[in-house]
Amino acid sequence: MIDTGDTAFILAAAGLVLLMTPGLALFYGGMVRSKNVLGTILQSFILISVICLEWVYLGYSMSFGPDVGGLVGDLSWFALKGVTSVPSNDYATTIPQTVFMIYQCMFAIITPALITGAFAERMRFGPFLIFSVLWAVLVYNPVCHWIWGVGGWLGNKGVLDFAGGLVVHLTSGAAALAAAIILGPRKGYGKESLMPHNLPMTLLGTGLLWFGWFGFNGGSALAANGIAATAFVSTHLGGMAGMAMWTLVEWLHRGKPTTLGAASGAIAGLATITPAAGFVGPNAAVIIGFLAGAGCYFGVTLKGRLGYDDSLDVVGIHGLGGIIGTICLGIFASKLINPGGADGLLAGNPGFLGTQIFGVVVVGIYAFALSWVLLKIVDVTLGLRLTTDSEVSGLDLSEHSETAYS
Repeated sequence: MIDTGDTAFILAAAGLVLLMTPGLALFYGGMVRSKNVLGTILQSFILISVICLEWVYLGYSMSFGPDVGGLVGDLSWFALKGVTSVPSNDYATTIPQTVFMIYQCMFAIITPALITGAFAERMRFGPFLIFSVLWAVLVYNPVCHWIWGVGGWLGNKGVLDFAGGLVVHLTSGAAALAAAIILGPRKGYGKESLMPHNLPMTLLGTGLLWFGWFGFNGGSALAANGIAATAFVSTHLGGMAGMAMWTLVEWLHRGKPTTLGAASGAIAGLATITPAAGFVGPNAAVIIGFLAGAGCYFGVTLKGRLGYDDSLDVVGIHGLGGIIGTICLGIFASKLINPGGADGLLAGNPGFLGTQIFGVVVVGIYAFALSWVLLKIVDVTLGLRLTTDSEVSGLDLSEHSETAYS
């Protein structure tokens, strides 16, 4: 039967998750140079339309439809055929299936939007759209089914991911690494200033993302219950601990704390707590946030040594954060917190830690390899990168014939 309280809660959570995409657009937009701000914002914003269309006609059925060999859902729910206001027998049984569908749609939208930070300031708009749709169909939908779909093979092996450490953050982080390598560095990278043009915009985006994350993680309980409350509290504690630790480490390492560092630390903590939010207690959430702040800070510093230009640190924050959080779930998970979860290493179950590491390896390799192939195909056929002249003039003028500031 439909529970009106659960339904209202998930509808509100879906709205919060949608808000994260404009929040991400502002977060990324403030970090690029002024000549690229509109193009960068649009890369996130347009996916609200593009990926929603893909989700209605293909994505929802591939991700959550009747299982085919543990790999993907069939297309029996194409164009939402049979998806009604009656609850599903398999997913979120106290809310209309249409509500579950639209809630999951918001996750599908923001995941490819996260990737855009890696190739900011240098990818053409048309090829970007084609890559994003192909990536959603061939990377996001299958991985979503593997872990969250009934019959998915990683879920059947016991891999847990409360709200997207693997499905969202590791897949996007792996794709971001492939994109940064294939496109190469921005013109002038390492030789001239590529400083953010509007950090207040980035901080506003951070605040919107943090606010939306309560729907992202809290709503993943799929009911207004104690697990949602656990996830809500863990989300906030992970985010605040990540911000505190990144700021401290940066202060000690570089001599001064920065607003960009505080924003980055908050997002790192929020991303890292995501897979564990509904499975761990508050003290574990603080520890995970601290690990995220320190680990992702040093992960970001490595990109210069490794020689790839991940413009807005998607790999070091979302990719590495997803890995750290998924492994920490294998350590800190407790059935005392969530009886539907698992006991981790500290609760006497080292096997679950191994299962989580297995999930990281499988998803990371698959997402990186398929993203690499898709990027190469689009590059060979259409050309991914702006011309040198277009890159000098900026995305806003060269791709959209407009400017943010006159």
